[in-house]
Amino acid sequence: MKRFHIHMGVSNLDDSIRFYNALFGAEPVKIKSDYAKWMLDDPRINFAISTRTGKKGIEHLGIQVDDTLELEELREQFSHANISTHSEGETTCCYAKSEKSWVNDPNGIAWEAYHTMEDAQFFSGEDSEINSCCSPMSDNTDACCNVTPKTSGCCS
Repeated sequence: MKRFHIHMGVSNLDDSIRFYNALFGAEPVKIKSDYAKWMLDDPRINFAISTRTGKKGIEHLGIQVDDTLELEELREQFSHANISTHSEGETTCCYAKSEKSWVNDPNGIAWEAYHTMEDAQFFSGEDSEINSCCSPMSDNTDACCNVTPKTSGCCS
């Protein structure tokens, strides 16, 4: 089953956590010093916020799947629709190990299709202070420095 994903950049994590706790009527399932995530069933959404994005507001959108078969089906769907994709393969980002593919909509909004395999101790890569870009297709050079997708971070 698929779950809609939204990742937003925020300026104050504590204030934002209080706001979204009240809005959703639920506590985050994961909180780090720079990141929080809610996994809601009604509506079915993976909603994440962080202070690591280069902009405030929507950083990227996505579709989270339960297994690799569903991820392959999404990739095939993109391919049949002739949508250009970038597959990252397995990566560590937003304190999780995932397999990801990225597309940009006609307006430049980054979308990820991904399967999360397990939690990780770092935001991205092996150092939580580097690789803070959330989407490798982002044009936010302040956060991403236009690094290659294998060295950039991402969020799930």
